[in-house]
Amino acid sequence: MHTERLLRSLLGEDYAGLRVEVYDGTIVGDAAAETTARIVSPDFFRRVILGRASELAFGRAFVAGDVEIIGDIYGVLGLRDRVGKVPIDRTMLADTARVLGLGSVRDLVNLRPPPPPPEEIRIAGRVHTRTRDAASISSHYDVSNEFYELFLDSSMTYSCAVYNSPEDSLEQAQWNKYDLICRKLGLRHGMRLLDIGCGWGSMAIHAARNYGVDVVGVTISREQQELAAKRVALAGLADHIEIRYQDYRDIDDDPFDAVSSIGMFEHVGERRLAEYFGQIHSLLVPGGRVLNHAINRSIEQAQARVDPRGFVGRFVFPDGELLETGQVVSAMNRSGLEVRHVDSFREHYALTLREWVKRLEERWTDAVRLTSPGRARVWRLYMAGSALGFETNEFNLTQILGVKSLGGGASAMPLRVDFGPGQPGPI
Repeated sequence: MHTERLLRSLLGEDYAGLRVEVYDGTIVGDAAAETTARIVSPDFFRRVILGRASELAFGRAFVAGDVEIIGDIYGVLGLRDRVGKVPIDRTMLADTARVLGLGSVRDLVNLRPPPPPPEEIRIAGRVHTRTRDAASISSHYDVSNEFYELFLDSSMTYSCAVYNSPEDSLEQAQWNKYDLICRKLGLRHGMRLLDIGCGWGSMAIHAARNYGVDVVGVTISREQQELAAKRVALAGLADHIEIRYQDYRDIDDDPFDAVSSIGMFEHVGERRLAEYFGQIHSLLVPGGRVLNHAINRSIEQAQARVDPRGFVGRFVFPDGELLETGQVVSAMNRSGLEVRHVDSFREHYALTLREWVKRLEERWTDAVRLTSPGRARVWRLYMAGSALGFETNEFNLTQILGVKSLGGGASAMPLRVDFGPGQPGPI
């Protein structure tokens, strides 16, 4: 009785639409539910109740394996609207004490929650310094190249794809994205492209192979830089592509005819917008274009910084910041980069993320082997939750195209924007 009442207090009268199984034999909820939450340890209640039923408390319990999600991961995400809003009253505390086999609420007050799982990220230092940014990037991207290979497509692309049709394969959709960016940048044979946050080198390889440009790609992930350089060499493009371990603030070998920034801007920070776009402006030739591809927050979200006390802030993207689209447009314009075109790909990122989740689940045993059970759970929950965030317009994904003026108001842009039909498909 106490377990059932405690669960109803935490999850709501409908148990969040879940079937819930508890280690003490309690089973509640919808027997036909596509998602089962199996609570396998008393530590679940210790974490959640002593953690004030916060998002972080639930996240820690999931990552630590105190609760297992069987079936459709998206089914458990209905809890998002309830997390952190449950008042922890005396009845809940009394039920928790009984469920944990304690004598009284007083014994519960003296109890401490289990330590955070080892996958939780802690980074010291001042936010968005070079040293701390490098540590933040490493905590996310230097998990294991082989781990990312499990759920990414063959191009090793870890950013939103562009679907011409929902039936496009992930490989085709990522090709579409890179080719569209190349056309937006107006790339032509002999140009020099800077790719900031180059990942595993996919944009650089696409641009050099299909548009004949020379590319400098920079990343502050050691594992990305090493694998990207190997992929460039295997593609036979080492004479045209240089992959560096380098912070964008330290690039000084201008000029560049174009700059791409794909899935990196979320790590820049609101306070460094002027520095970021100012650096790009200084590196571009007059008439050169920049394409900024990044996640944006909805206008309803009050702050840019990812909550450092939330699941994503502690386990996925420490120091990440999501800016509203208008902020980015204004910052680019203030830096002297005239914004000429804005595209939204919100639904495209939802499709991309759902495909990543599907691939990760299909290769779950390998994911656990290459990282840890907790780390695999982090990515499963994070990517599934993000997919729903894009579907519900909590987040957006925009490509913003800017140009450095030739002076006197001349932009070197056509009267009408026409990015052409593009290349036929992956090769």
